[in-house]
Amino acid sequence: MERAEKHEFVTSFNAELGNAGVVVVAHYAGLSVAQMTALRASVREAGGTVKVAKNRLVKLALQGTDLEHISDLFQGPTVIVYSDDPVAAPKAAVDFAKANEKFAILGGALGTTNLNPEGVKSLATMPSLDELRARLVGMIQTPATRIAQVVNAPAGQLARVFGAYAKKDEAA
Repeated sequence: MERAEKHEFVTSFNAELGNAGVVVVAHYAGLSVAQMTALRASVREAGGTVKVAKNRLVKLALQGTDLEHISDLFQGPTVIVYSDDPVAAPKAAVDFAKANEKFAILGGALGTTNLNPEGVKSLATMPSLDELRARLVGMIQTPATRIAQVVNAPAGQLARVFGAYAKKDEAA
């Protein structure tokens, strides 16, 4: 990589990290190409991105962002997983780490909050933004359904009473 390419990478990566909701840093030493491809696919499917870059360039890209406090995590062969959704990247990274012991989560950041590996794992157990929206819609629709049932119940009871009188009249 030439100096101009490095400068362009740092500038673009700085903008990407500035917009990221959450960042997870992990060691990937010993993973095969197929395993890294699987990691990239699972993170992309969750709505995140995986980058492998020189630690020095990532530290330069972190300068001037809210994530500057995690630059001490970048030692050795590191991979950075990030997404706009605060749960997508940690969930994909933790799921991948469970299946591959060579993938070790070092920590991360949620905005200005520093996350240790346990913090990343606890963030991964939270429901995603889409799941929370679905739960909220379900909770909003439930009272409306119950109100409709209560309003329709007297009409149903009247219909059953009229039906009973009709059967009584037919029998007589």
